Amino acid sequence: MARIVVIGAGLGAMATAARLAVAGHRVTVYERTSTYGGAVGRFAREGFAFDTGPGLLHLPAVYRDLFVKTGKEPLEECVALTQVDPASRHVFADGTRVDLPNASRAGTVAALDAALGAGAGERWGDFLVRAREAWDRTRRPLLEEPQPADPAPLARDPYPALKAGLLRRPTTTLAQVGSRELGDPRLAALLDAYAWSYGFDPATAPAAAAVLPYMEQTFGSWYVGGGIRALADAVFERCRKRRVEFFFDTPVEDVLEKDGRAVGVGLAGGETVEADHVVSGAPVPTLYRDGVVAWEDNDIDWPHYQTTWTSRVTVCLALRGPRESAAVHRTVVHAAGERPTVTVLRPDDPALRPDAEHESVTVTATVHSSPERYGQDWGAPDREAFADRMVEAAAEAVPGLRERLLWRHVRTPEDVRRDTGSAEVPGPALAGARGLLRPAANRSPLPGLWFAGGWSHPGGGLAHAGMSGALVAGLIVEGADFRGSR
Repeated sequence: MARIVVIGAGLGAMATAARLAVAGHRVTVYERTSTYGGAVGRFAREGFAFDTGPGLLHLPAVYRDLFVKTGKEPLEECVALTQVDPASRHVFADGTRVDLPNASRAGTVAALDAALGAGAGERWGDFLVRAREAWDRTRRPLLEEPQPADPAPLARDPYPALKAGLLRRPTTTLAQVGSRELGDPRLAALLDAYAWSYGFDPATAPAAAAVLPYMEQTFGSWYVGGGIRALADAVFERCRKRRVEFFFDTPVEDVLEKDGRAVGVGLAGGETVEADHVVSGAPVPTLYRDGVVAWEDNDIDWPHYQTTWTSRVTVCLALRGPRESAAVHRTVVHAAGERPTVTVLRPDDPALRPDAEHESVTVTATVHSSPERYGQDWGAPDREAFADRMVEAAAEAVPGLRERLLWRHVRTPEDVRRDTGSAEVPGPALAGARGLLRPAANRSPLPGLWFAGGWSHPGGGLAHAGMSGALVAGLIVEGADFRGSR
């Protein structure tokens, strides 16, 4: 039985802890904040409750596998899962609206033809065929296997883009895919919105980001009853049942090293804890920035640590009056003028509202995260002005929003930094882009130190964080024989 210390109690870290505990190891988790879940947070006030991180679950099979492998109760006995249908309503800048069904390619094609004109659905369907080819080429190495020792093949873009023009110009970015292959600015905006929702700027994201809409439209979107925070609750309880020990409000300040190997951690206040393995779910760049792991000792190749330079602004809206019967769970209101693209989530969930005469609505926008890089100051004037534009956009999805509004709560990248340790929200691993969008490998340069969670392979997002837990546990338990998840 090995002694294993886990830094952080995010979803990826807890997924690793539960799997290692089932394998017979003694697992202890040290979390710097007062609760678990990391980016999967909750804001509650006056009977209203809101998810402050992801609002929907994609690829639920990842967490079904986690619960099957770590106990008798399957995922559906621990949380209520419901497919969201329609998966999303889109409101474009010209006022056009379209509802896209959940996990139905034929239904999506028909809906786009009806809303955008004959041929629009076929062009989107043809694009998804090419996106599937990129998915098939990268699914195993990007999601299910440890990062290869030679990642050079993943630096090449697998998306089979159409060639355009006499000079057969190469298509290198997702924005170019939209403008050259989809033939309608609204379809291009639809594609762009998928990139933004995962934290990528379509102007710089590689064409391989086409796998993001393919994944979502193929495997569907699911809501967790009580909000995504309920999933974090369930994973935490699974860890406790497997005798994982948690210490909250206990920052780790140092990874201890002896003879070129991680041998434990140093806690705030000077206490040291010995370990055979250390698993870190903290943002990888902050580990080196804050000196938890010594950069100079480990020859870190910084360009290969993914950074999207994006974060989230979230506005929680407490509304009087019931949710209308024609409302949908998710509406994407596309950018128009100075209004940003926003995602409006309206879960019809009694657990998130005081009573049936009120409604909780969450509005989210992806923004650039670095004031030094992009000049955005998230002080009160800028924060409130940006939130005003987000609420203006959300009014396209929520009838009578302004009249119904009781109060709002605004969260900026600085709140994300406080809760997770980094203002940035990591995106999932993508091929292409010269390899710059692959995150840290799960096996760190320091033997005995492992990386799990959204900042490590296979990247950010609920499903990807869960996959990282399976990969790290497999590497520790099976060692060099581990070839990936099955």
